[in-house]
Amino acid sequence: MIKPLFNINDRHVSRPRLLRSVIFYDYPGVWKLIHCQLPACMGASQSTSEAHSPSQALHVLRVTPSSPASQTNIEPFFDFIVGFEGDSLSSHSNIDVNELETIVEAHEGRVLNLLVWSSKNQDTRVVPITPSRRWSQLSPEEYQNDSNAQPSLLGLSMRMCAPEYANNVWHVLDVLEGSPAESAGLVPYGDYIIGWSGGVLSAENDFYDLVEAHIDKPLRVYVYSHDFDALREVVLVPNRHWGGEGLLGCVFG
Repeated sequence: MIKPLFNINDRHVSRPRLLRSVIFYDYPGVWKLIHCQLPACMGASQSTSEAHSPSQALHVLRVTPSSPASQTNIEPFFDFIVGFEGDSLSSHSNIDVNELETIVEAHEGRVLNLLVWSSKNQDTRVVPITPSRRWSQLSPEEYQNDSNAQPSLLGLSMRMCAPEYANNVWHVLDVLEGSPAESAGLVPYGDYIIGWSGGVLSAENDFYDLVEAHIDKPLRVYVYSHDFDALREVVLVPNRHWGGEGLLGCVFG
């Protein structure tokens, strides 16, 4: 039997700091879970000369449907905006958000080449995008309620962060018959939970706390399929009355 590293009920125990490594947790009656950081789980074998992640970048959390960004290959959770073509990355330790905002506005209706770093492929690529406000679905009532409202030029929801510490993933290893995980369509070995509708899962206990907070309530999570190289939204309903052990009835690793 593997000894738990800490008691899940003791929220004050200091956790070890781990980078690109594996840590074992034993949550009594819930799951056995091993979690690792995203770059270590996927894409590391495909690393290129750009394998080292940027120190700071804009993490893409959501791509709005029908937006200019939705017409590109930008992937939520995996991709980070690090600059734009013509910007010298060597002259900046971090992305200049104000400069990027100015450049985006100046390119309204014209093609702008964004520099995007992928945590999945561990490389930086050029993504052409045409900033525009014409796609926005904001209604006249919404403009009236907020005089400062402006349609997004890109249709991206982002946050500034260090990609190396951006988020953790949970690899689905087993799904029990009749469980909430099976009902949601989770696939053993092929699926990775990488985030939820509220954002990323960056702390060690985020997913555990999230599931506990959604007992008998729908929890929307984003799942990456390694088999199909695709990201999808899955609705889980954690509960204790499905007939088996745990809230989800699956094993993560």
